[in-house]
Amino acid sequence: MNALDQDIQEITAATIRMLSLVRESTDLAKRALIDSEAAAATACTANDRRVDAAESEIEQRIVTVIARRQPTAKDLRFLVAAFRSITPIERAGDYAVRVAQAGAELASQPPLKKYLDMARILEILGTMIETTIKALAESDADSARRALAMDNEIDELYEQIQRELLTHMIEDPNTITAATRLLSVARYLERFGDHLENVNEHLIYWLDGERI
Repeated sequence: MNALDQDIQEITAATIRMLSLVRESTDLAKRALIDSEAAAATACTANDRRVDAAESEIEQRIVTVIARRQPTAKDLRFLVAAFRSITPIERAGDYAVRVAQAGAELASQPPLKKYLDMARILEILGTMIETTIKALAESDADSARRALAMDNEIDELYEQIQRELLTHMIEDPNTITAATRLLSVARYLERFGDHLENVNEHLIYWLDGERI
């Protein structure tokens, strides 16, 4: 293995660790929102600091490798894709924190509705991350495309949640405050999915040279 190959292997491993941290944040967000565990929100915030540190470390490593090794062709595409992926990974982690914090706030109130659709979105997000890790670890463009397609169900669930909450607000104005907060949570989840979608677009560019 030459020096560039080793650098690429280490950057891959670091990016997988970063995705795994966001997967952990997703689980904590689910516990905070769905299971009303306020302590999970605190843990999610602490975990996000590790995500932020990982982003800075990987970014610096990529810049250094490009400067020193002057990679070409697919190696360069990988480094560009990794560089462009770490920001949406970090932002996905930020949205997990927002969901967790909202869950902690909502835990003290009677739920306006069962959070079945939001629980489903969180489940899909976890699967998206796992599939994204597979795509990265195994250089598997098909896995990246599968992860990309999962965002469609998230978008459909988000629209369904919007309709239901708007109906609540119209039928009972007393629910407006709680429904508005839940609309924000649903939007956070939808944006979380969008950022994972962006990561997989970059992976497909690396593996197939295709811009989506």
